[in-house]
Amino acid sequence: MNDGLLPARTPDCIPVIPVIESEFGPWLERQEDFLRHWLIATAFKAKPGSFNLIPDADGRLRAVIAGIVKADDLWALGNLPAALPEGNYRLDGAFDPWRLERMTLGWALGAYQFTRYKTPKRPMAKLALDPVSDGDRIRRQIAAVTLTRDLINTPAEDMMPEHLAEAMLALGREFDASVEQIVGDELLARNFPLIHAVGRASTHPPRLLDLRWGDPTHPKITLIGKGVCFDSGGLDLKPSSAMRLMKKDMGGAATVLGLARLIMSAGLPVRLRVLVAAVENAVAGNAFRPGDVLRSRQGLTVEIHNTDAEGRLVLCDALAEAGAEQPEMLLDFATLTGAARVALGTGVPALFCNDESMASKLLAAAEREQDPCWRLPLHAPYREILDSRIADIANASDSSYAGAITAALFLQEFVLAGIPWAHFDSMAWNLKTQAGRPEGGEAMGMRAVFGWLEQRYGG
Repeated sequence: MNDGLLPARTPDCIPVIPVIESEFGPWLERQEDFLRHWLIATAFKAKPGSFNLIPDADGRLRAVIAGIVKADDLWALGNLPAALPEGNYRLDGAFDPWRLERMTLGWALGAYQFTRYKTPKRPMAKLALDPVSDGDRIRRQIAAVTLTRDLINTPAEDMMPEHLAEAMLALGREFDASVEQIVGDELLARNFPLIHAVGRASTHPPRLLDLRWGDPTHPKITLIGKGVCFDSGGLDLKPSSAMRLMKKDMGGAATVLGLARLIMSAGLPVRLRVLVAAVENAVAGNAFRPGDVLRSRQGLTVEIHNTDAEGRLVLCDALAEAGAEQPEMLLDFATLTGAARVALGTGVPALFCNDESMASKLLAAAEREQDPCWRLPLHAPYREILDSRIADIANASDSSYAGAITAALFLQEFVLAGIPWAHFDSMAWNLKTQAGRPEGGEAMGMRAVFGWLEQRYGG
């Protein structure tokens, strides 16, 4: 894995000196004449994201001054791997290990490149791990985010349900976890009818992927991911513009696989289960139809109002299966609704939660880890929007209002009472490159959840 990091400092490492914008004036006054005169002559102001290349007497690169807004900003140096000249660098400054770790992680996440189909134009600049930082912890996070981004960025041609299965199997082998697959018509035999219905029109058989890891005596946590590897919309076909990014509709599955990697690599004392409903929502003569009534694993009947509201269908069978084991907590990730993006934009996942303590701790972790999410309500009066005249519930409605909330309320119908549950409705995609966050697949909410789990369970 090319993570943009060197294992240790080497003599050729060029110092990168982060300077907080608000402290730039006093800092500048303390510098030697050459550096002070150079920065004044080049009109450097230490604006966040800016940097200045400092030459030595022979014209070689001597140091880099980088403007930052604050020392604990995760993304402070995230633009530098692609912006600086190729070479080896090290952080220089009086920063505690936690701040060094954050800046190093942000640098490494900014060094990410998806190289499966295209050779990069140039290598990224590399940063040496500071000896006081927890290099193992940094690399665990990088590996998890990289896994998630790579899975989402991979086109559907190479990321169908069987490919998601291969990714989970590889993860299982690495961490000695068991992995089971329920494939094709076996889903009907084992009572996962909605996963089968959504995926049956594809030439790539639908499947439920099930990973288990950890000591059976430890607290059980279950993660569920929406693995719609491509979403055409089904018979309610999407327009081409809306279909263009639908390779990312398995972003929830990719996120829970990245989160599972983090949990297992950190050795958290939990009993982990990961369920991924992996399907392609395709069009064929046997595709499920608007107006069909399908029976779920839980037994509730669902009227299909719209075949493009398929993610909640595959999730509800997985939620019913997960709840049967009464886990200590249940978390699902899904690229579920455009309504959540309308409400919060593309960079902030919507969080729905049925447990106040769990919600407050997740939000605190999101702020601490700079992995934002925003809580939306499970507003019970809106449940009537999903009423059906001929079935227990409809999978969508004609209303243009509260789409993210009604989708979450639909899922809640399949969560067993008494189980703390959180649902993340995420874009899983950066529409443009920002510091540390290249355009493309993104592990939104993953570090927030892990930060909370790490704090709750320790290592």
